[in-house]
Amino acid sequence: MPTTYYKRYRMEFDFRRGRRPEVFLPEGYEWVAWEPSLRSAHANVKFESFRGEIDSQVFTCLSDLPGCSRLMQDISEHEGFLSEATWMVRSVGNSFREPVLVGTIQGLKKSRWAGSIQNVGVVPDHRNIGLGRALIAKSLAGFHRAGLQRVTLDVTAANAHAVQLYRALGFRCLSTSYREVETPAVTVLV
Repeated sequence: MPTTYYKRYRMEFDFRRGRRPEVFLPEGYEWVAWEPSLRSAHANVKFESFRGEIDSQVFTCLSDLPGCSRLMQDISEHEGFLSEATWMVRSVGNSFREPVLVGTIQGLKKSRWAGSIQNVGVVPDHRNIGLGRALIAKSLAGFHRAGLQRVTLDVTAANAHAVQLYRALGFRCLSTSYREVETPAVTVLV
């Protein structure tokens, strides 16, 4: 099987160096705090957010709903799971449409002083209006309340929009790695 190597960045936000971004949600949206009963809702939004995106190729668990469900179970049962850094965003709806969950983020405490953002996902129909920025700012506020000094995340370098957003929020690149992914061979029938 052919192999593809995806360049990945480990990025860090250091509360001692950077100013925490303001938490701001666009009009028509509201925060949904973590509750264990929302685990499958987080998985659904994660699946809708990553379906067809580069990270669903890099991490096969993001390519289908059962994989996203297992991932959310693993994250929420992790000993370092940080509910105050785990959020969803809901479109409030109106007389023409029902409220719908459109964004998700999860956080883990990795050590006494450091945390890690696990996934940031916004469904395609609600992108480019600041929801990703809002989710990260809200999660960082939760990490800060928990007394952590640093927060890391990993991002695929080809996801230039995400890399640019993280840099704009004050994250800096700590290291570069490569993830090896076996890709199925394409057979051309003539």
